[in-house]
Amino acid sequence: MKKEIAIMIQTALAGIGAFLSAKLGILFPVLCILAVMMFIDYISGMLASQVESLDHPNDKNYGWNSKKGAKGIIKKFGYISTIAVAMVIDYVIVSVSAKLNIKMPATALFGLLVTVWYILNESLSIIENAGRMGAPVPEWLRKYIAVLKDKIDKQVE
Repeated sequence: MKKEIAIMIQTALAGIGAFLSAKLGILFPVLCILAVMMFIDYISGMLASQVESLDHPNDKNYGWNSKKGAKGIIKKFGYISTIAVAMVIDYVIVSVSAKLNIKMPATALFGLLVTVWYILNESLSIIENAGRMGAPVPEWLRKYIAVLKDKIDKQVE
């Protein structure tokens, strides 16, 4: 019985994944990467706060609390909202251009750029959290990610 339920769940998840992949195209794997990066950032932020609270046991300014966690989740919801807006803009541009018989080279531009920008942002945050945990972080990696973010900003401008 449990095996059948597990197979049904796997089948449903595979179907949902295939549907989203077909509808979102190149954006789907990028969104999946962002989801993983957001999760890692959240967990690494909590761990970094825990390390800081151990280093400063009597200071209430350090350590994880539910208010910080809630702010982090709300911020990530803001990311998703911004990506959704960019995807709507992509959809409108593609739909209108199709009605006007204008050939578009891509169906996802703004959604893809915004999502990649957020992946880079999450990457920087994870690196900062690792540093807060005491892990040595190569400075060149942080700079390289920042340069990539800047390149996206300049390309869009």
